[in-house]
Amino acid sequence: MCALKEALSPVNIKTIKDICQSYNNNAGNLINILHRVQEEFGYLPIEVQEAVARELSISVAKIYGVVSFYTFFTMKPKGKYPISVCLGTACYVRGSEPILEELKKTLAINVGETTPDGFFSLDSLRCVGACGLAPVVIVGEKVYGRVEVHDIGKILSEYK
Repeated sequence: MCALKEALSPVNIKTIKDICQSYNNNAGNLINILHRVQEEFGYLPIEVQEAVARELSISVAKIYGVVSFYTFFTMKPKGKYPISVCLGTACYVRGSEPILEELKKTLAINVGETTPDGFFSLDSLRCVGACGLAPVVIVGEKVYGRVEVHDIGKILSEYK
């Protein structure tokens, strides 16, 4: 994952061009292109959206509409270890809200924020499709099932 700082470097622009060209600069592949670009940069700030728009000859407004609509896209950098708490019905009923509150307190951040050290970011999801494991917390790509509030410290310690 490349680090982005303000203006795009020539290397970053070339990366975006290469990704767009791998899809023949076809705007019909916008979601796939945005996924690949986000994998590369970690997020989709406006400068990246503008570069993709130029390559695909479409408006930035169209790209912004897609990026802001789908929850799997982000315009803010995520932490090294993104944490997501499922708030779907099964998880909520089984106690995901107190788990989310404990994470907010322990990390001293709110949903949608990243810790100052860039280590953790915190989000909530509506359903991860693992209702039998409710409540579920995901750190990076690792799924933790049947989580209880007292498990939070142990889970976080795995990443420090």
